[in-house]
Amino acid sequence: MSVHQSAISWQRNSHETDANTYSRNHCVTLNGGQQVNASASVEFKGDSSCADPEQMLVSAVSSCHMLFFLAIAEFQGYQVESYEDDPVGHLESGDKKGMEMTRIELSPRITFGGDKMPDQKAISRIHANAHKNCFIRNSVTAEVTINHL
Repeated sequence: MSVHQSAISWQRNSHETDANTYSRNHCVTLNGGQQVNASASVEFKGDSSCADPEQMLVSAVSSCHMLFFLAIAEFQGYQVESYEDDPVGHLESGDKKGMEMTRIELSPRITFGGDKMPDQKAISRIHANAHKNCFIRNSVTAEVTINHL
């Protein structure tokens, strides 16, 4: 078991474009001391120059999948040179009350190097194992799909 912490800090300020409400901007401090400027998404009166919780959730799923993919590939003797993804999350009205992240689509692009090159079947197996083991994916109710060649 491991424990993961962060700190959230918000103080009332005027909204930049709507005088009738407050700023949603806040700071997220991670346990390594990194600070992330965060806000609500633009659709909810947030600041487009800041990360929003939905983006961070989608990024966490993608990052977790990537880290498992890299570990499994290395264990199987494959050398990954680069891994890029442009994950997309869909915030929609779901079966539950209110809005929810219903789907997250991962679209990884991976470059391999070294002497041992995986075929598409091997890459699909690595993705399937990463998908099965990803802690974050196992923690969300959104459907997570992996679109790869």
